[in-house]
Amino acid sequence: MTQINEKDKLGKLIEGHKRFHRDIFPGKRQQFHLLAEMQAPEWLFITCSDSRIVPDLILQTGPGDLFLSRSIGNVVPVSGNDVDGVTATIEYAVEVLKVKHIILCGHSDCGALKAALNRKGLEKLPKASRWLHHVEGAFTHRQPLNPADGEHAELASIIRGNVVAQLINLRAQPSVDRALVNGQIEVHGWYYDILTGQIEQYDEQQRKFLPLLA
Repeated sequence: MTQINEKDKLGKLIEGHKRFHRDIFPGKRQQFHLLAEMQAPEWLFITCSDSRIVPDLILQTGPGDLFLSRSIGNVVPVSGNDVDGVTATIEYAVEVLKVKHIILCGHSDCGALKAALNRKGLEKLPKASRWLHHVEGAFTHRQPLNPADGEHAELASIIRGNVVAQLINLRAQPSVDRALVNGQIEVHGWYYDILTGQIEQYDEQQRKFLPLLA
């Protein structure tokens, strides 16, 4: 019975691909033909691995628009000479693709920041536990409690703080630092609320998050 259920779950993906190939791909054939030869995204979007965050849905973008980097906690590591997928992606996006904007986007109910607040059970997840060291800056940059966040206000303040901390790490990347100095790129910090669908943007002059849609 378990095998049948798992097969049915995979079948959902296969049926989705059938609909894509039958109903969507034909109308975008020329676009995909161009994309098969090259990509030229203007935006690098750094966000969490969380399955509830679907950038192309939230922003109504399409193939070729966003260059994506995803990791638990939307982290940008700063750790000497270590090599990791996030910073390699950033370097490639800036130096090769020449993106004009980098958006670092956190989100409500982030499991990584929940785990940073309460590390119970992490002994079974040694790699995840080590990765969480990268979000410790969130506590330094935690934001004022927002009554609109209700019972989740403390967690939300830490998540927003993590956006600020990771923005600092992002600016410290050599490729980003050079592009900022030369006026070739802009960086943005966002907080996405899953419940409302609203995005807040961090205002670095006012040092607070403001609604993206005024």
